[in-house]
This record gives sequence, structure tokens and C-alpha cells, in this order.
Amino acid sequence: MKLYFSPGACSLSPHIALREAGLDFELEQVDLRAKQTKSGGDFRGVNPKGMVPTLLLDSGDVLTEGPAIVQYIADQKLDSGLTPAPGTIERYHLMEWLNFVTSELHKNFTPLFKPTTPDAYKDIARATLAERYAFLNEKLAGKSYLMGERFTVADCYAFTVTNWTSIQKIDLAPWPNVAAYMERVRARPKVQEAMKAEGLIK
Repeated sequence: MKLYFSPGACSLSPHIALREAGLDFELEQVDLRAKQTKSGGDFRGVNPKGMVPTLLLDSGDVLTEGPAIVQYIADQKLDSGLTPAPGTIERYHLMEWLNFVTSELHKNFTPLFKPTTPDAYKDIARATLAERYAFLNEKLAGKSYLMGERFTVADCYAFTVTNWTSIQKIDLAPWPNVAAYMERVRARPKVQEAMKAEGLIK
């Protein structure tokens, strides 16, 4: 497998999942502005959307969209505990969390990264994120991870997106459970490995 990524982008989520699952994979960095891979290839030839994450399978099939990719990764190593078993109610709760992160957190960060977004709209996005993090703070009370005491691919995604709060200077102090969660996930050896490989930490 080959994961196309951009350092610190949402592709960090499947990168962490691959390491947590103990799967063999290659990394290929992408310049998202030029739509070029570090090796000089045309990234749109791999993924016409021109976005990461993109996972090239050994079969030649290509998977895009982070929530789908991390579920695929987790299913390759069910014994890793990164996802509940298919058909269980817990599996649907995992999907619920992945959808929450992608639609309520990830998409509200997007306008903050765009220089063309009007300041008034950025203020709205920050206010919405504050509401969502207040909800997340409540849900994390008394729990180590989103699904309880078990680290899952939903945590890979939530950690990756919430890590952008530092870039956007959003203080997590109002949400102490979220802040503690971030430190807990950041301390995981495989998370550290992924972040070092992307040059995010030394």
C-alpha cells in the first residue's frame, strides 16, 4: 500500500492508523498546490480530486476520503482493536464519530485555512467549532478515548483535526477533557512515529 500525504494535513489520520495496525506501507508526499508528488509525478493521475489522503492498494485500486480509508485500514487488522466488529452497534457508533469529525470539526476548520475567507465568516466558523468542542468535551468526560477505553480510527481522525487548533491559535483551555485527550493520544508511540515521519515533531 502507498499513502499519499501532506505533512500535518488530514492524511495524518490514516498514517497513524497504518502504524497502529502494524501494516506495511509506503509514504509519498504531495505538494497540494502544485498537485505533484515529491518524486515528480502528477498527483491528479492518482487521484483526480487532487486531495489527500489517497491510498493506493497493492491491487491497483485507489481509495480516497479519510473516513473510508481509515475504516479500510482497520478492517485489514481487526485484531488491532482499531474498529469494532462489523455488524455490531459499536461499529455504527464508530461511524457516527467519524461522520461527526468530518462534518462538524474538519469542515469548520477548512475556511480558517483559506486566505480568501472573509473575517466575518471565520468568526462564524470559530464560534461553531467552540460549540462542537464543548460537546466533545462533555462526551470525553470519564473516558480515555471517543469509544471509551479503546483507541480506534475515530481517535486518529479527531486527534489529527484537533491538532490544527494550535495552528489556528484556538486555546483548548475551555475544554479540559479535550486538552487531556489530545495529550493522551499524542503520547502514543505510533502517533509519535507518524508525526516524526511527517516532520511535525523531532
